Amino acid sequence: MMKRIITIAALACLLAAPACAQNSVKKTKTELSMERQGMVDIHTRDKTIPVSLMYARADNFTGQILYTDLTRAYLHPKAAAALAKAQKRLKQLRPDLSLKVYDAARPMSIQQRMWDKVKNTSKYFYVSNPARGGGLHNYGMAVDITLCDARGDTLDMGTPIDYMGSAAHIDREDALVKSGRISRRAQKNRQLLREVMRYAGFRPLRTEWWHFNLISRATARKYYKVIK
Repeated sequence: MMKRIITIAALACLLAAPACAQNSVKKTKTELSMERQGMVDIHTRDKTIPVSLMYARADNFTGQILYTDLTRAYLHPKAAAALAKAQKRLKQLRPDLSLKVYDAARPMSIQQRMWDKVKNTSKYFYVSNPARGGGLHNYGMAVDITLCDARGDTLDMGTPIDYMGSAAHIDREDALVKSGRISRRAQKNRQLLREVMRYAGFRPLRTEWWHFNLISRATARKYYKVIK
């Protein structure tokens, strides 16, 4: 009987391999710091959401690896709960799809490195200035996210995440489709993403189809602490 229980447990972990593997990895200095500051790993709320942090790789707008010891996605508990709600809603509408997280809570030290990269360029307005309190990523109240299929492959959203240009804006999508800059399918995918995120209480950012905030900056600065 005991052997059968062990076999079943091993099979369950095999089916949930990505989550099991991550949970077995020792937490890093940054991850422990996040937890001490009240952030939670999103997989403690929903293990089904894939995570691929873009700043843990060099293929982002900075061209550098900024998260040298962060692979888990952390959020404020309220934002993590809302994200799980959005995933549940998506599964109700499209069981074949999933949310996929590319960035979540971000220490202010990393925010400063991002700002230094764009502050003297035309792209400066895409990055929140740390001297002005940073952005909602720095409170664990924002997430950069997309849709993916059952294999984890991202859907067509018109542009890559982190694309700094008008084709990523959500207030001109009809014109973007009409001009051929994004496809009708990409627009529908963006609309579905916004639908499930709004359902959970998130608000989209006009200039970045992938970015969603749970609260306003004013509320964050008044009631919450920035992540150091």
